[in-house]
Amino acid sequence: MMTLLATDLIVKFYAFLWPLTRIAALMMTAPVFSVEAANARIRLMLALTLTAMVYPMFDWPAIDPFSAAGLMALLTEIGIGVVMGMVLQIVTAALVVAGQSISASMGLSMANMIDPTLGNVPILAQFLTVMGTLIFFALGGHLVVISALVETFRAVPVGQPVKAAEAISKLMTWSSMMFLGGLLIALPVMAILLLINIGLGVITRAAPSLNIFSVGVPAAVAAGFVILIFVMPGMGNRMHWLWLEGFEQIRNIFGVP
Repeated sequence: MMTLLATDLIVKFYAFLWPLTRIAALMMTAPVFSVEAANARIRLMLALTLTAMVYPMFDWPAIDPFSAAGLMALLTEIGIGVVMGMVLQIVTAALVVAGQSISASMGLSMANMIDPTLGNVPILAQFLTVMGTLIFFALGGHLVVISALVETFRAVPVGQPVKAAEAISKLMTWSSMMFLGGLLIALPVMAILLLINIGLGVITRAAPSLNIFSVGVPAAVAAGFVILIFVMPGMGNRMHWLWLEGFEQIRNIFGVP
């Protein structure tokens, strides 16, 4: 009886391992779930809780994880979770690119902060990242991502072959949104600041004795903050669009309806 019970427990553990691997890989790579505030213990608890909810919903294959097929399935599950997380990381990277571009135009590139997840980034990039995270939660993005994750277990069952080359190709194509999205967010501020810098250049040319650094830098910084106040609603709408595109891309990569 004890031998039979131990065997059943091992089989249940092996079955529990497959959804846990995919969910944990997403938790470790998704930008919202992998922040420094959510340490490894919190992420592990979230992964275990979600796995306990997902486990009764599907029939899991009996695959030995120590076999060649089991090792391949384990790597596949990790890859699926990482790809989903990387799609969302690209959206966050677009916000950082936008913040860096605006900071460079305003002359605030030297005002940096140390972000545990992004490294040394300008303050405006940090501000846009926080704003984008709030929009993500306001959209119910965490629920959308979890829902898409659950649907991937139907679209890409555990143990089934995955078109890895196609998924990677779609991810690389989507990575261009890092620069396109950042440009779309930062373009209004950068365009207006360019016109201001051109005007300052004309003034300096007309009055060579005028110190451009003592006048131009404060004017660019002040104008930049005023412009940000007026274009912030449009930037929020663009972030909203970026997150929706990211959710759609996750579904497109894995064929989730």
